[in-house]
Amino acid sequence: MRLLLPVAPVLAFVQSVIAASSNTPYKPVPYTQAPSYYPGAPWNLPGSETRPTICEVAAAGKDGDDAPTIIEAFQKCKRNAKVVFADTTYHIKSVMEITDLSNVEVEIKGTLLWSTDISYWLENSLPMGYQNHSTAFIFGGDQVHMYGNGVGTFNGNGQVWYDRYGDISNYPRRPHQITFNGLTNSVIEGINFLQPQMWTMTLIYSKKVLLQDIYVNSTNANGGPNLNTDGADTIYASDITFTRWVVDAGDDNVAFKANSTNILVEDCTFYKTTGVAYGSIGQFDGKFEVLEDITVRNINAYNNKYGAYVKTWTGVPQGVPPNGGGGGLGYLRNVTMSNFKVENAEQGFYITQCNSYSGFTGECDTSEFEIGDISIQGMSGTLKTDVVASMQCSGKNPCKEISLRDVSFTTGRGRASRYLCSNVESPDGFGCTGEAPKPQ
Repeated sequence: MRLLLPVAPVLAFVQSVIAASSNTPYKPVPYTQAPSYYPGAPWNLPGSETRPTICEVAAAGKDGDDAPTIIEAFQKCKRNAKVVFADTTYHIKSVMEITDLSNVEVEIKGTLLWSTDISYWLENSLPMGYQNHSTAFIFGGDQVHMYGNGVGTFNGNGQVWYDRYGDISNYPRRPHQITFNGLTNSVIEGINFLQPQMWTMTLIYSKKVLLQDIYVNSTNANGGPNLNTDGADTIYASDITFTRWVVDAGDDNVAFKANSTNILVEDCTFYKTTGVAYGSIGQFDGKFEVLEDITVRNINAYNNKYGAYVKTWTGVPQGVPPNGGGGGLGYLRNVTMSNFKVENAEQGFYITQCNSYSGFTGECDTSEFEIGDISIQGMSGTLKTDVVASMQCSGKNPCKEISLRDVSFTTGRGRASRYLCSNVESPDGFGCTGEAPKPQ
């Protein structure tokens, strides 16, 4: 039996979100003018003359399912072609898998709106290749240019998911909105992502991708929790650039997970998220994974929990992924963060190596995952507490080469000055003022 839930109560809210996102004029910087320092640059996509075939996607109306028509359009225009979505609403009522594209331009003038048939999605969502997670849409290819000119929208109708599962972590088969799998030498720009069902987007097995001028909003219209509504996640991905994003989410704004390397996040604004996340990582017993060469800069963060944080699992496996695990190996290295403006956060920076299965505590000194070579140069704003940073590192493999310079926060009672540390060797730019607490 499929459960169909009404969307009328949240339509006004979604419309207000779209209106808010459109108040700022869309002023794109052409990808051809992207700075040479962007990972993956330059994106030398072939000219329009190399895409003579054009597939215009016809919408079936609210009673139909546009997914089969969309899949058919991409089958016809799989190579050296252009796919156009008109200024209308496309109703997505079934899963889509569109991969192996080559030199394809995708113009989105309207809205792709996913159905609220929770039973269907839980039964049919597609495995996305990580943990037990699944997705509503897999998309991949080489030399793909997808753009929405600031109006093209993916609307996941996520409110029904927030109401049902917003307080349950990693509910099985709850779908991500879109998974970019095997996307290379490509540009995604000028698109709005509203009310994703779970994670907004994942880049997995992807390389040399520019994502710019993106708006994400996963606000729960009823004011309740909306766990696992990350703005973006990277997994087995390299040479990825995120620039000029605005994210209003219930979880991480951007999360770097297993084997994410050479990534840049800059010129972004984040609201009400957990923060910029390194991890979680070290979840799979004996598996070696890395986070390396990651730069995050020119960030404005409002009402986030942290400016940025690092989270690894303990060295003692408890339970099974995705909500359990531990014992993973690897390292985090060459992470640079600069020019963070953080307002009304709990702490500026946070490290924990205590992550474990729900309900389990302890074993915080057991992780062998190595954390080091982190540089924060310029982080300021206001905090709810006087703790600038709390760093609970593993006694088995202490954190090394942690540098925090030009960091300045105030609270309602004056200057924040506490740096709480456990197993932090030779801190640079700050002095530890106490022991970092362990989760209870």
